[in-house]
Amino acid sequence: MKSFSLILNALKITAAAVLAAALAAFCHLDFSVSAGIIAILSIQPTKKETLWTAASRFAAFVCAVGIAFLCFSLLGYNLPAFGVYLFFFIGLCLRFGWNSAMAMDSVLITHFLTTQDFSLSMAVNEFLLFVIGVSAGILVNLSLRKDTRGIERLKADTDNQIRKILSRMSERVLTNDLTDYNGDCFQELWDDLGRARNLAETNFGNALSGTDVVYDKEYLSMRTDQCHVLYEMYKEVRHLNTTPVQAQKISSFLRKVSEEYDQNNTVEGLLKDLKILDDGMKQEPMPQSRAEFEDRARLFSLIGLLEEFLRIKNEFAMKYPNSDLSIR
Repeated sequence: MKSFSLILNALKITAAAVLAAALAAFCHLDFSVSAGIIAILSIQPTKKETLWTAASRFAAFVCAVGIAFLCFSLLGYNLPAFGVYLFFFIGLCLRFGWNSAMAMDSVLITHFLTTQDFSLSMAVNEFLLFVIGVSAGILVNLSLRKDTRGIERLKADTDNQIRKILSRMSERVLTNDLTDYNGDCFQELWDDLGRARNLAETNFGNALSGTDVVYDKEYLSMRTDQCHVLYEMYKEVRHLNTTPVQAQKISSFLRKVSEEYDQNNTVEGLLKDLKILDDGMKQEPMPQSRAEFEDRARLFSLIGLLEEFLRIKNEFAMKYPNSDLSIR
């Protein structure tokens, strides 16, 4: 599948370059092949990057023509004059962040140096080469589409990993032997989250508008925040030395959270149940030993982290009450 995507992208870029060069030749422009090179250099990973790059390069192109005109008019059409042009133009590009325009615009400026002609017709020629090349690059990027299926699959994979961690945590709260409870599962979770966030960023760049791509980015940001809390929960469970009687209630609640863990759940019911659990535990008799006291404190800390874990999702759900976005 990846090889097919690479071949398809290569064909698109090639087609854009050939189309640009052919159109420039059809318009009887000098240095028509340069339009194809400009098309290649104009193609960026996403639509937004391509449009932003095109705009910045046009501004840089106007400045390049002005600087070159002054340099060639004052110093002649020679290498020293071109060097002076490069010094001022590159400095300007570095100042305004137009780094990607330095090579492409300078290639067009060499045409003035080669022909030793800075007439209006020659300037129009270079302008049309620029417009044709950049337009061809933009056309290629218009074919890019956001990967809706891919992002939904990665989001589901991430949620499934979190669900498993919660389920396992509900069992480990009741187990004194935690030698094999080492947190390796979190590495797979971070990997899934990383892939999902990267795809969400790409989809965001390929969508010029749309609430769904913003939703995906913020959804994964919310899940990332939850995962940081989840890891703190794991550390509390990992340091339990005994199994207080309250651990059974917390285990049951963790199992309930894992079973109801879903992107469409506002978790309001879970927050209410957690409040009842917390209030009930506070009414129970005081610990009778130091070990029990320490583990009871860890369980209360676990409840606090659980509340934070759920609160993160609840605040996100309140921000996006329209569930149609999450099940599209």
